[in-house]
Parts: sequence; structure tokens; C-alpha cells
Amino acid sequence: MRALISVSDKTGVVEFAKELVALGWEILSTSGTMKMLKEAGVPVTSVSDVTGFPEICDGRVKTLHPKIHGALLARRDIEDHMAQLKANGIEKIDLVCVNLYPFRETIAKPDVTMEDAVEHIDIGGPSMLRSAAKNWASVTVLVNPSDYATVLAELKADGNTTPETRLKLSAKAYTHTAEYDMAISAYMRAQAGLSEKLFLEFDEKQSLRYGENPHQEAKFYKSLNEVPYSLATAEQLNGKELSYNNIQDANAALYIVREFSEPFCVGLKHMNPCGSAVGKDVVDAWQKTYEGDKTSIFGGIVAFNREVNLAVAELLKPIFLEIIMAPSFAPDALELLSTKKNLRLLKVDMSASNGVQKQYVSVNGGLLVQNLDFETKKVVADMCVTEAKPTAAQLADLDFGWHIVKHVKSNAIVIVKNGMTYGVGAGQMNRIGSAEIALKQASTTLGGNLEGCVMASDGFFPFDDCVEVAAKFGIKAIVQPGGSVRDEDSIKKANENGITMLMTGERHFKH
Repeated sequence: MRALISVSDKTGVVEFAKELVALGWEILSTSGTMKMLKEAGVPVTSVSDVTGFPEICDGRVKTLHPKIHGALLARRDIEDHMAQLKANGIEKIDLVCVNLYPFRETIAKPDVTMEDAVEHIDIGGPSMLRSAAKNWASVTVLVNPSDYATVLAELKADGNTTPETRLKLSAKAYTHTAEYDMAISAYMRAQAGLSEKLFLEFDEKQSLRYGENPHQEAKFYKSLNEVPYSLATAEQLNGKELSYNNIQDANAALYIVREFSEPFCVGLKHMNPCGSAVGKDVVDAWQKTYEGDKTSIFGGIVAFNREVNLAVAELLKPIFLEIIMAPSFAPDALELLSTKKNLRLLKVDMSASNGVQKQYVSVNGGLLVQNLDFETKKVVADMCVTEAKPTAAQLADLDFGWHIVKHVKSNAIVIVKNGMTYGVGAGQMNRIGSAEIALKQASTTLGGNLEGCVMASDGFFPFDDCVEVAAKFGIKAIVQPGGSVRDEDSIKKANENGITMLMTGERHFKH
């Protein structure tokens, strides 16, 4: 039995080769891998000795030879194939262990040149993998060190791998080469100035019981690129399996949490915040979130940007919630909350993230792609466009409201006071409708007294009616993007009612 080993990722390869030798296998290899194996005392034969041809063109040509690919592709169950091998002095190769030049890692370097990138395009490696994978009925093909143990166990037990294992490894090899070629294709098209081909790579994480509704099939896929604030990498510490709607809602909550550095909590239902607040600690943040809307939080999702401690866990436990998310849970808090067997507790990586992240939304027959809306201006006094100027307290609340309203379905209006939301108007077909909902909700919660409250709008006011209704409820400060052809009408209405209004110059629609 012969194995050809030629790897860029050399994790565990020496130990793997030694085990094969101990089982009576002959090892073939190329340049760098062969040097490493020899230094480790593993008997190894050079591929050049097998082909009778040296490595040429600075190693670009090593294994592209009939004595390699014939040895891999010949079907063992066809006599003529075996006769041709014998006539040409070719010995079978029964196992290929190959992983490819690090192309992705190379092009990720900020100073990479095209010449360097091209030199990291593997040719012989993918060819051997495809040959071995095609002949999986007889040849074992390995691309990942994590499969070494399984292969060795089967070889020790039965002298060969099982057909089921070889088929799985073949599929993995084709996936490996497909992903590799996608990366090369995307890079080369960009270099050539061709239109972009969008290649997406996601691994199935889990099958879901159903989608938005019981008659819809659904699955959850995980990106190959790990990022913070992701449910795909969150650790579930307690509770039932997440549903499709749970994942959508929890993801929306995590987008909001990442806006704040001070202790913060958000309660969320149907992808809209129903309560949110900053506080001096998690207990304070939760209490303010809950007080903002005690009704809507029922059956909702809660997310914190600080560890959940026992004090806040004791407040959360009596309330029916679907999910609680945080960067960590204190042991006693986890023990207490875990007594509710269905309550999902998720530990989420909330470390800082760098770089642009993309959002993908499917439409019938197509895909929309955009940068995620992570950039938000801080609301400052210079944005004021009215005669009345904002106080420091108003500025703080306007800034808080501005960072919340961007996460509410448009048309969106939020009412804020003392770093917490009291009213949320979401997804109405006209902005005045959202304003009325938010103001009435806040008025109900606050007993009809909205003194000190401020309003935030995700889009501009097309008319002055939103300012007028805000004035009727006693609102004295508003933040909105501006940009309407009727901005002056809204500014005039604000001046008539002694309202300070700030325009940020940026819109935050969420559809």
C-alpha cells in the first residue's frame, strides 16, 4: 500500500505518516513535506524517484505525471486498467493526503502583490485531490488533519478504510478544491477588471424544526468567517433549540447591543426593540428597560452587553422570556436561570470587530448585498437647526434615541427620557402614524406627562405634522436626518413651539 503526502498545513502529519509506516505503508512525498518527514525519521520516497522526472520550474511541476495520476485514477475492478499500469511500470497509490498552498491567507495580506498571489495558486495539489476523489471506490483522500484519526482507526481495524468513509472524504476533497477555486476566481476577476461573481460559503449548522411558519422548511448556515455578535458561534448554555424566528429576533437584538459601550440592555419582540436603556450597571439597565414597556417584553428576547450576575438574574427569572443573551453569565446566575428548562441562555462573543461586514437578503431570483449599517454619527449640538438649543441632558437622550431608532423597522419613531425608551412606533406606512403610536405609548407609560422626553426619527419629516403632534404631547427636543424639500416647514413648526431640533445628515432606514 502506498500513500502520497504533500501538505501545506503540516499539523499532525509526522505522527500520521509514522502510523502509516508502522502499518506497512510506503510513503511518497514532495520537497518541503519530504524534508520534514525525513528529519522526523520517517522513511520516505521522493515523487521524482517515482516519476523518473525532477521537480521543475521552481517546483511548479512536481506531480503532474502519468505515474502519479495513472496510479490514482486506474480502476482496480477493470482488468485492462490494471494491465496498463503494469505495462507502464506504474504502481497504485492508495491514499492521498494533500492540502493546498495558502492562497486565501496570501491575498489577505495588505501588501500582497499579484505575483505573490499567483505563485500561491496550487496546481498539482487540486489535480491529485480530484483524481483521488474521483476514484474514491479504491483511494482514500485526505484534506483535513481532523480526519487522520478516523482513517488510522479503520486501517488498524480492517486494513483499509470503509467505502462510506472514502465517499465522505471524497466529498470533502471536492468541497476543498471548489472553495479554493472560488477564491482564486474572485481574486483574478477583480485583478482583470471583470464583473464580480459572488461566491458564498456557508456550512450547515443545524436543521430547524420549521421556518417562520410550521409549513416552511428551514436550516441555519454558518459563515466560514467567524465574527463577533454572531449566533452562529454563540454557546447555548440552557434551553430549547433555537427556532427560525428566535434566530432572526436574537440577531436583531445583537445588532442593537453592539451600539453601546456603557452598561446596556435591550428587550426585543418581532425584530423591534420594545424597551432599551443604558444604566450604571446591568441591574439598572434591565430595570429601566422593563419599566419602559412591561407588556411587550412578555415572551421576548433580552440582551445585555455585560455579564449577567445573580442580582439581575433574580429580576429576570419571574418573567416569561424566550432568550437571554450576554457575553457571560456568573455561575450562580446561570444556575438560577437554568431552573427554567425552556429558557434559552446564550453566551455571545461581544468583542470588538474590525472591517466591513456584508448583509445578504434574498429576493425572488436574486440577492441584495449591502454593508451592514454599523456607522452612526454621535448627536452633537452643532447639528441644531432651530432657535432653541439643546441642553446637555437632551443631547444625551437624543444621541441614545438616534442609536436605537436605526434598529426599528421604518418608518420608525422612538421616544426617550433619561437613557431609556418609553415609546416605539415601528413599520407604519406613514411617519405620522409611527409618531402617534410612539407618543401614545410613552404617554400611557408615563401617565400622560412627557416632560423631558425627546423624539428620534430614522428618516426625515416630509411634512411638519410630526413636529406638530410632538408639540401637542410636550416634546421639546427632536433628532432626525433632515433632507426633505420641506425641512423649513418642520424647522418653522419647531420654532413656533419652542422645540430644539437637530439634523444629523444621515438616514437609517431599516426595511
